[in-house]
Amino acid sequence: MTTTEAAGAATSDAPSALTDHDRGVHGYHKQKDEHLKRLRRIEGQIRGLQRLVDEDVYCIDILTQVSASTKALQSFALQLLEEHLRHCVADAAIKGGDEIDAKVEEATKAIARLLRT
Repeated sequence: MTTTEAAGAATSDAPSALTDHDRGVHGYHKQKDEHLKRLRRIEGQIRGLQRLVDEDVYCIDILTQVSASTKALQSFALQLLEEHLRHCVADAAIKGGDEIDAKVEEATKAIARLLRT
């Protein structure tokens, strides 16, 4: 066996320590198409708001649509946050150490931003 073959055999038999997060795979990855569809629907709502303003629609009717768009974005954000907790934070918990503290702090700050809006 050559040195190159031995090195290849050693690396192929070794368990991979890389996680999905290390590979750049995020918690929303499995629902990516669903999320994009949802965001396109929200984008349509925002374009609808522009049309309502352009057509001089009554203020309260526009505000009703703003509320619906805001709720749609908040719902999307909560879904994304849940996926982050299940995937990224859970992955950090498995690794332990400082990484879990960093991920919990990061998630806490994200929740605080959502609550301010």
